[in-house]
Amino acid sequence: MSLKDVGLAVLSGLMLTVSFAPINLDWIVWISLIPLLLSLRDKSSAIAFQLGLIAGLSHYLTLIYWIVVVLSYYGNLHPILTLGALLLLCLYLALYSALFALIWNSFKKDRLSCFWGAVVWVALEYVRSHVMTGFPWCLLGYTQYLRLPLIQISDIAGVYGISFVIVLVNLILFNTVLGARTKKKKSAILEIILTSFLIGFILIYGFHRVKVKAEMSSHGKEIRVVIVQGNIDQSVKWNPEFQEKTVALYTNLSVESGGFRPHLIIWPETAVPFYFQDSSLLSKQVFRVPEKTSSKLLFGSPAYIRDKNRIQYYNRAYVISEDRVLDYYDKVHLVPFGEYVPLKRYLPFVRRLVPAAGDFSPGQNPKPIGTPDLQIGVIICFEAIFPDISRNHATHGAQLLVNLTNDAWFGRTSAPYQHLSMAVLRCVENGLPMARAANTGISAIILASGEIVSESELFATEVLQKELNLNQTKTFYSQFGNVFAILLCAITILRLFWRLGKKRR
Repeated sequence: MSLKDVGLAVLSGLMLTVSFAPINLDWIVWISLIPLLLSLRDKSSAIAFQLGLIAGLSHYLTLIYWIVVVLSYYGNLHPILTLGALLLLCLYLALYSALFALIWNSFKKDRLSCFWGAVVWVALEYVRSHVMTGFPWCLLGYTQYLRLPLIQISDIAGVYGISFVIVLVNLILFNTVLGARTKKKKSAILEIILTSFLIGFILIYGFHRVKVKAEMSSHGKEIRVVIVQGNIDQSVKWNPEFQEKTVALYTNLSVESGGFRPHLIIWPETAVPFYFQDSSLLSKQVFRVPEKTSSKLLFGSPAYIRDKNRIQYYNRAYVISEDRVLDYYDKVHLVPFGEYVPLKRYLPFVRRLVPAAGDFSPGQNPKPIGTPDLQIGVIICFEAIFPDISRNHATHGAQLLVNLTNDAWFGRTSAPYQHLSMAVLRCVENGLPMARAANTGISAIILASGEIVSESELFATEVLQKELNLNQTKTFYSQFGNVFAILLCAITILRLFWRLGKKRR
């Protein structure tokens, strides 16, 4: 392995990073794997694995560097431990690119190797999304969140369908344009033809779906939505002395929007920084908002349930009218080391390493909440990156997705922009609009096509108002889920077993 090979692998990783938000050089992703593929020529399996690992490390260290900010500044973790945690996570994520390089290197001369390579990449993305609670942050398909016609295929294949095409194009360009293939020219021509037809179909389908979704939503039920971004500093958010000011700020901003005659006012995750379920003067003040605005109010608040000799805490979203709680949703997918400590019973020392971690329990019955005339699929913070949660809401009748989040933890890093980009795909996959309320930004209103029609600034106090049209037409994805990715996982396993059997013979 030469220094040039290492440089090419690092270049691939950096090209991948700049393809994502907030830099958004999304066209680069279509050629971002080529330097890595060049470095793999005439390499052993061991070297291929190492180069894939280097590419992955250079990518993830520059993509999720913000973890240092979260753990050190807000999590009170020692800087050395913070850097260690970042390196360990990036090493784990880099294993997937290393496995891709290893597997590709073993069958890159096979017939239709480009298609096999894309299949393997998607299979690895799907595994990453589920192993150890999953961390599907910034899968390759999210780079295209601003390309509306291109991302419509996700209402069939999910975000994995976009990743598949991106990797396929990279491999086709490498194998044909750069002359990497010296044999099997017929196979190369066939791959080019099939890929051209595939991209053509995706674009035709995409333009059609954007038009159809616009027409369907224009005839749907109208709802006026207000999103309040309070911009409460994380350092005072949980200070009891500041709670009254927080509620007053959100109340005043909400009441000022009364002229818009909203049906639904939305506050962010834990916008009510106390136990709303306890009858208090502040809880009564929150009830005055729907009373004064003749609307329903949806907001986040911590909650608890007493169970015999213990108390279970929840990250909850309430929807209320002027006199009662209509429904609530408890966050299902919690943030490890943020909202709970994994294996704390067996590894008590871990708790001491992350003293700021919460002790929340996951919700047990995820379903849409709301009123008889409006069903809302709530996804709280981190849940927006997990496609299955939004899909579950869609299959159970949600008409509107609402993402409540507090991205203040991320500071002024790239994370809030990346978080928003992933929320866009949840709308396209399920054919539903989304109202996104973030404490410090980025709040947004996103149409079913994925178009961001209203967006706040980061670390600003803002109110977004929008009239949305709702419909409940289910997409293929919302009905059948990740059948595309699961199928590619099955194909990958079968092919690997077949290849191992062939080698033994």
